[in-house]
Amino acid sequence: MSIESFDVVIVGAGLSGIGAGYHLQRDCPGKSYVILENRAAIGGTWDLFRYPGIRSDSDMFTLGYSFKPWTEQKAIADGSSIRKYVNETAREHGIDQHIRFRHRVVKAEWSSADARWTVTAEHDGGQTRFTCKFLLMATGYYNYQRGYLPEFKGADRFQGDLIHPQFWPENFDYAGKRVVVIGSGATAMTLVPALTDKAAHVTMVQRSPTWVASLPAEDRLANLARRYLPAQLAYDLTRFRKIAFQQFLFRMSRKQPEKVKRRLLDLIREQLGPDYDIEKDFTPRYNPWTQRLCLVPDNDLFVALREGKASIATDTIDTFTEKGLKLSSGREIEADVIVTATGLSLQMLGGAELFVDGAKVETGQSFAYKGVMINDVPNMVWVIFGYLNASWTLRADLINEYACRLINYMDEYGLDQATPRLSGEQEALPFSDFSSGYFQRAQEILPKQAGVAPWIQSQSYARDLRDLRYGAIEDGVLELKRKPAPALAPQRALVETVG
Repeated sequence: MSIESFDVVIVGAGLSGIGAGYHLQRDCPGKSYVILENRAAIGGTWDLFRYPGIRSDSDMFTLGYSFKPWTEQKAIADGSSIRKYVNETAREHGIDQHIRFRHRVVKAEWSSADARWTVTAEHDGGQTRFTCKFLLMATGYYNYQRGYLPEFKGADRFQGDLIHPQFWPENFDYAGKRVVVIGSGATAMTLVPALTDKAAHVTMVQRSPTWVASLPAEDRLANLARRYLPAQLAYDLTRFRKIAFQQFLFRMSRKQPEKVKRRLLDLIREQLGPDYDIEKDFTPRYNPWTQRLCLVPDNDLFVALREGKASIATDTIDTFTEKGLKLSSGREIEADVIVTATGLSLQMLGGAELFVDGAKVETGQSFAYKGVMINDVPNMVWVIFGYLNASWTLRADLINEYACRLINYMDEYGLDQATPRLSGEQEALPFSDFSSGYFQRAQEILPKQAGVAPWIQSQSYARDLRDLRYGAIEDGVLELKRKPAPALAPQRALVETVG
């Protein structure tokens, strides 16, 4: 088995992994690195998901990288535009030359004696190994092999097409067909208006509503700024404005949820009119931003509802039938196609196993340090979670910057090992207070919080900016040390023979 050595191994060539490559080249120019990507293409999530209408659920001024301005007219971008943007970034900076495609990382083993990781990847039916001083996991938290699919009674009876959006068939023809989309999250909100372009009718069947908000697909201020200001300055100003608005809305939702509820419902009422049953279809049981807010660009969902191209059924499913669905209310919905937009399955570290000096690390029993490392695991930073209340890349950029700061600090002081250490007994708190189903289903594998800094998964970009970009590396929690000196071989006794 071949073994290659690098200073840094990055796992994943999506938004986070390509960003990590850029930051390493900029901030640690002397470091060698490789990016191991399970799939055959750059883009991660944005290359995997190909269902109709796939788009960002955040504006591209914050989902984009801090160092590469988003210059297209639409702020809410479609999947192909995002994929193009990530690929352009990789090519422009030569990051694509460092990627090994079809390398599925299955194991990473840390040796304190060597102060190095050994990473094992499956490739072309065999295994390849890489060693490195620093491991950067940029895998995200989606399971690419399977989505979440509840057990639906009678599903095998349905005679039409049953599709999960994560595995949308290429060139699937739904023209003139009656389509049912099961779900109420971001995927369903995207699919329903997109499918109305050719479908006879689209019905969204939701067990319970989700909070939704509409924004223009284009940001006129951003486009205006780009006409009169240098590209990076215009981008930075727009990015700052978007971040400030995101954080303001989140704080308002937590402090004055009733006020935010009224405003969101008033905006929907303006679109659908006073006769629409907004209480039933658009009023969730939870407060805004205890789950992610769903984005409706240019009111596309509301337009589809107004024009009669789409409808919503808020009910539970009793059973699938040969011709569609039967709801608990007794209503039957006939369908040629049923799309199960029922959610995602989560996994940590891209499914790889993690070992420290032979002991297996269980992420569900670990604690997250500043949201960037886990306790008792040396020299590993992970970009596993973005913000639940803002764009993924805002956090990914900060984590990648922190990783480079840590690497440079260790070099400056001749250090070999950086390990977060949890002192004393700490109460294990859930990773997040978000009530989204995919988080609740994954509690056993999600790392824990301890309730005190730095063992808190912050949802504040301002706080993370302070701590990750400017905070002290040595904080009394991160243990920094040199690797053990090699043991000396015992010396043989010298025996003098007198003849």
